Amino acid sequence: MAGEAQNNIWPLPKFYFSVIFDNGVTGSFQEVTGLETETKVIEYRHGDSNVFSPIKMPGLARVGNVTLRKGIFVSDLGFWNWYNQIKMNTIKRATVVVNLLDQTGAPKYAWTLQVAWPTKITGTDLKSEGNEVAVEGLEIAFETMVISAP
Repeated sequence: MAGEAQNNIWPLPKFYFSVIFDNGVTGSFQEVTGLETETKVIEYRHGDSNVFSPIKMPGLARVGNVTLRKGIFVSDLGFWNWYNQIKMNTIKRATVVVNLLDQTGAPKYAWTLQVAWPTKITGTDLKSEGNEVAVEGLEIAFETMVISAP
């Protein structure tokens, strides 16, 4: 209706984001998937309970792996160099921050993946008839995730 004040609070779009590694390198990625955490449920019923069903309590927290996808650039071996450091549990673990940005490029929501390390590299599919950009993927395992609104 005419004359109504419009609320200027909108959800953030998901296409404007950045990924920052603990060495200060900011990566340009096409896609980030797997930002999830869950808590296992423990069911318990003590023997003299009047209620004939178990109570539910929070158990151990669990995080999944995050997959990063980006275009392959000439002489860009950053993923491979990090992955290649895996030697009998001596991998360099890192902190990875995924920022969701507003229209000005300022971070408004962040997922901080702590003690992260690469578990899998996926190369691009190759087709002689295709005209797509070559995209590689990196799967990262991590121990804890902190979600914040900076």
